[in-house]
Amino acid sequence: MTDDIEIVRGSGNVFRDFGHGNADLEQLKSVLAAKIIGVLDDKDISVRKAQAMTGIAAADFSRLRKARLDRFTVDRLVTILNRLDQQVKVQVSVRPFRKLARDMSEHPKQARSIKASLRKRVRALTKGVKVDLQTRLSPDEE
Repeated sequence: MTDDIEIVRGSGNVFRDFGHGNADLEQLKSVLAAKIIGVLDDKDISVRKAQAMTGIAAADFSRLRKARLDRFTVDRLVTILNRLDQQVKVQVSVRPFRKLARDMSEHPKQARSIKASLRKRVRALTKGVKVDLQTRLSPDEE
């Protein structure tokens, strides 16, 4: 492959980087879904067994495995984790978008939109890649 690949530093939220309107919500739902999948995998629980344990439809567990989260609310994902004997602790950090605005004003040449063709290519390149959403960024990386 002879194409040059430009590396662009992300925000820490892939949904924000790709311009999704509800990026924070989608990130939270993704983290919760990943935890559910992790519990199922760690305990070798099939979707049918998960249904029997939780009363949640097996089809819903299949949707979670396929990252189809549009039918799930945050409270429903937390309920599923609770029914899988998992305690959920939530830590909320709220900060203004000023840092992003400041970074963009201080480094305007680094801010650029992402073309649809690049999005498609990144999705193809990262298909099947596992992402650790739990590792905290250092203050320098935030």
